[in-house]
Amino acid sequence: MDMYQQAMLRRQGGPRRFDEYFRCYPIVMMPGPERDEANHGGKVFLPPSALDKLTRLHISYPMLFELTNGAKEKTTHAGVLEFIAEEGKIYLPYWLMQVLGLEPGDLLQVKSTDLPPGRFIKLQPQSPAFLEISDPKAVLERAFQGFACLTTGDIFTFAYNENVYHIAVLETKPENSKKAICTLETDLEVDFAPPVGYEEPKRTSGTSTPRSVASGRGALSGQGGTLHSHGTMAQAINYAAIAPSSTQAEAGAKAVSSNFLTGGHKLASKKGSKAPTPKPSTPVAGASTNPSTTVRRHGPQPLRLAPGKLFFGYEIKPVKKKGEPAEDEGANRFQGEGQTLRKKKGDK
Repeated sequence: MDMYQQAMLRRQGGPRRFDEYFRCYPIVMMPGPERDEANHGGKVFLPPSALDKLTRLHISYPMLFELTNGAKEKTTHAGVLEFIAEEGKIYLPYWLMQVLGLEPGDLLQVKSTDLPPGRFIKLQPQSPAFLEISDPKAVLERAFQGFACLTTGDIFTFAYNENVYHIAVLETKPENSKKAICTLETDLEVDFAPPVGYEEPKRTSGTSTPRSVASGRGALSGQGGTLHSHGTMAQAINYAAIAPSSTQAEAGAKAVSSNFLTGGHKLASKKGSKAPTPKPSTPVAGASTNPSTTVRRHGPQPLRLAPGKLFFGYEIKPVKKKGEPAEDEGANRFQGEGQTLRKKKGDK
């Protein structure tokens, strides 16, 4: 069988190639349900007649195509997702139309091709927002599932967390005349270039003392606030001008401590009596810090119980109302004689 196919190929002048022209449209214009994932992939939709011709031509899997815009002499490569497009039409992801410089309805040449399995690819994000992705390796592995091949110079897109990221293909290996590789069923090494617009963070000097400003006013150029020559918070807020002096602090402490004294004072004192000198609660050198025991003559007395005894409350005494006779506590109660039903012997 193989010898027969080789003989037929020699008679026909080599293997035939799929080569057709289609009117191109973006996937968002395709009838039916929305296909957001396909719009950010690298595969196209072709009509069913293209599948019939590819089958007759014995095009091997994976089916890869060379897309050429002859009007602007731009070329790239793509795979095929489904053969459900209308006859004479091809639906492409929008980023592919931008790479080829196409407008809806333009004529696009589609050729079958073969590409080597990729070993290496270098990518460059087109925005520093790509650095906010916590696990870019896993995200790209999932995004590459929608691609069959990539071409050097392409800027493809993928969606993640409701955001669309643009990635440029800077380099592909192995090198070949078509500058493209197949990304299916291969171990692909990925390298990244710094994103477009990314700036390295500026390193500050390792010394803890900030540099003074040449103008002497202490203002930084641009954002960042005020730079102080001595670098202390006390000098930054001018603490020396607002801090209280030692005499003011001592007077304030005495005023506060005099609010809580150990001895009570009467507002109406007897004539000729001298008010006792208040004793501050602050400790005094040489004196005991334990407060002196005071005896309360009025008001509730403190409860002092012997060890091992508990207190469950005082005896309840009802309040006497006005007009009620006072009960004689010393009167004998229950003075009546007892009665019995059984009579003693001898009683009549």
